[in-house]
Amino acid sequence: MLTEDMVRAALKNVVDPELGLDIINLGLVYRVDILEEGKTVDMDMTLTTPACPAGPYILENARSEVMSLKDIYQSLEDVQINLVWTPFWNPSMMTEEAREELGLF
Repeated sequence: MLTEDMVRAALKNVVDPELGLDIINLGLVYRVDILEEGKTVDMDMTLTTPACPAGPYILENARSEVMSLKDIYQSLEDVQINLVWTPFWNPSMMTEEAREELGLF
């Protein structure tokens, strides 16, 4: 059965091209729910800023990476990504590893 941890692992392949870090360690993914016995992944995520020029690229890559799990979990049919702005993202949402990588202490 598909799990949140598996989805989050797949999302670590989605890298913000401006920062060079994945969206999980950046803290951009707020919620991941597996619905309908694994048929749908519904998630809330944000971007570092509403004007992020890489936003469409990041969202499409996130959807693509999660849908790639269909190769193993054939019941997966849909990925719904809700772009949210609450809470507004800030660097404290990053993992410690990501903050160190960017020189933020």
